[in-house]
Amino acid sequence: MRGGPGDAERRQRWGRLFEELDSNKDGRVDVRELRQGLARLGGGEPNRDTQQGISPESDADPGGGLDLEEFSRYLQEREQRLLLLFHSLDRNQDGHIDVSEIQQSFRALGISISLEQAEKILHSMDRDGTMTIDWQEWRDHFLLHSLENVEDVVYFWKHSTVLDIGECLTVPDEFSEQEKLTGMWWKQLVAGAVAGAVSRTGTAPLDRLKVFMQVHASKTNKLNILGGLKSMIREGGMRSLWRGNGINVLKIAPESAIKFMAYEQIKRAIRGQQETLHVQERFVAGSLAGATAQTIIYPMEVLKTRLTLRRTGQYKGLLDCAWQILEREGPRAFYRGYLPNVLGIIPYAGIDLAVYETLKNQWLQQYSCDSADPGILVLLACGTVSSTCGQIASYPLALVRTRMQAQASIEGAPQLSMLGLLRHILSQEGVWGLYRGIAPNFMKVIPAVSISYVVYENMKQALGVTSSPGSPSSTTGFWISRSLSHRILTMQCLDPRAPATGSQIPSPQLLDS
Repeated sequence: MRGGPGDAERRQRWGRLFEELDSNKDGRVDVRELRQGLARLGGGEPNRDTQQGISPESDADPGGGLDLEEFSRYLQEREQRLLLLFHSLDRNQDGHIDVSEIQQSFRALGISISLEQAEKILHSMDRDGTMTIDWQEWRDHFLLHSLENVEDVVYFWKHSTVLDIGECLTVPDEFSEQEKLTGMWWKQLVAGAVAGAVSRTGTAPLDRLKVFMQVHASKTNKLNILGGLKSMIREGGMRSLWRGNGINVLKIAPESAIKFMAYEQIKRAIRGQQETLHVQERFVAGSLAGATAQTIIYPMEVLKTRLTLRRTGQYKGLLDCAWQILEREGPRAFYRGYLPNVLGIIPYAGIDLAVYETLKNQWLQQYSCDSADPGILVLLACGTVSSTCGQIASYPLALVRTRMQAQASIEGAPQLSMLGLLRHILSQEGVWGLYRGIAPNFMKVIPAVSISYVVYENMKQALGVTSSPGSPSSTTGFWISRSLSHRILTMQCLDPRAPATGSQIPSPQLLDS
């Protein structure tokens, strides 16, 4: 890029911009001057990457900022990244991004936008009225201005990592390239694991009551919530309400780690040369990752059920329980109920993902003009609704799994297969029999997500997890796709009622070739 006429033109353009931004004429541009300059040009806050590029230390650093040569080198690198992103979105490689290409890019992320919304995005950058964006318009729009990207949405809308309701069948959360490079991903997984442990411990009595009712409730005994609690306390005292919680907490770490690693590998296999996964592909990858994790840790699920239902003095502890099962029933006992458990992943993960993505997209399209951050209440509400819907769909399979895990330990209970048990329940108790214990299951959802969210946020703070992958701007509002490396892109707010002023475009006199 040296020596040609194009290089001379670029350096002249960068020099004009440098002179405009260098308000105190000290031969350097710092973050304060960048902010003031963008305000004069009608733009907003510079994004975090730009701020770090201009002043790596801090705004208060008197020696910070860049001279003309450093500033030109920074802009050259930034233009190269923007060019890669431009080519990745220019799907037919005709040198222009049109309405259909914008719609295709959103569709790749599982978002459907109307023609009117796509035209509004184009109009915000289209200076010559052609309703297409060429390279110069693209470059001038994004060179220094605030960028809010897919990573902000990915960060703020995590719910598999953040919210723990006692089930690990959700599709794993996405982590940005920056989070993976900086090591923030494992800190978030650790924070999620600790939050899950506290949440499960706090709601353990309701979880044990659910399992107790799944196995023992029937039409004949008419066991209800209050009766179940009294029965458990009468048999083992208050401490018995936490039976099985130890292994329920213990299995969080291996299950989360296995599922995350499997998800990343399966994603890579599905994606190939493709840049992003569609929602359907995320569902497939997440379901396979969940099945992989469940296959490996399933003996712990069986042990959890047996320890939860144990009578006082039946087992001395976890190892004694495992030894007695192995000695009396053989190794196959550790995979009783495995088939309904794996089959239950499909309706749970599918419905949870579909409902959560639908609610997320509705919120982003209507309310994300200022930030991709939904706030605590919206996140909790969306996560609770989607998880509850997933539970309703998969609950009959979860009940059959629990009964199959427990039936060998119940005296006189028939040893039935999955289909045999389903037929038995339907013939004896009807469809409602497949939903025994669902009331305490619903009762624990709100306290579980509330506890896990509060603990997760405090753990993130303790582990030094940054508040966001990039400070969200107050001037841009949506996101589109990911490029070959760390991909960034900003779009105007998708609300069609908002005026399409194009105020984010820098002064043409300064940046136009």
